[in-house]
Amino acid sequence: MSKQSILGRVTQLARANINALLDQAEDPQKMLDQLIRDYTNNIAEAQEAVATTIGNLRMLEADHEEDVEAAAEWGGKALAASRKADELRAAGAVADADRFDTLAKVALGRQLRSEKEAKTAEPTIAAQTEVVDKLKSGLDSMKNKLTELTAKRDELVARAKTAQAQNTMMDAVKNIDVMDPTSDIARFEDKVRREEARALGKQELAASSLDAQFEALDDLGTSSEIEARLAALKSRGAA
Repeated sequence: MSKQSILGRVTQLARANINALLDQAEDPQKMLDQLIRDYTNNIAEAQEAVATTIGNLRMLEADHEEDVEAAAEWGGKALAASRKADELRAAGAVADADRFDTLAKVALGRQLRSEKEAKTAEPTIAAQTEVVDKLKSGLDSMKNKLTELTAKRDELVARAKTAQAQNTMMDAVKNIDVMDPTSDIARFEDKVRREEARALGKQELAASSLDAQFEALDDLGTSSEIEARLAALKSRGAA
């Protein structure tokens, strides 16, 4: 995976508008679950790629440091060889002095080459450092988005469960309408009223029957009184 494609993916995912995606989704919860999986997978891939990019940058920096140190070291060797050549030339050892001057020139050549390599690497190191900084920032944004997505998913699931519970409750309440004569409660109430009316009817019937019995007793008493008086009249006439 190239650095450009890594950076592009990180930037695209980090800038994703979650609310806009949810508005377009038929099933927001499934959409969020899929986004969380995508983010998690892409973060893992990006982290590995960024780690490789950082590793390459550190290698470039190490090589640059070696070139800088090598240039300084060859510079020191060139100075030492030149001084030795001056001492030998002053002592009359021209041939040995020329040999050390040659060594000084060789050291200076090595110094120039190391300096050139170090200077050539500097723009690349600077560019790589900028890329790494952007990748790190992008990864941080992706992780923040993942946290946001997870919180959004949890909030949505909780709200969905609450809404479902409310709908279930409202459906249950709607099905138990005590004002509806066709409902079970109304039918049960009507049955109770009929039973109560039946009981009242039985009570009234029983009371009516009892009254009739007492009236019959009254009639019987009147008839007996008449017979008694009639007998008394007859007994008077016979006397």
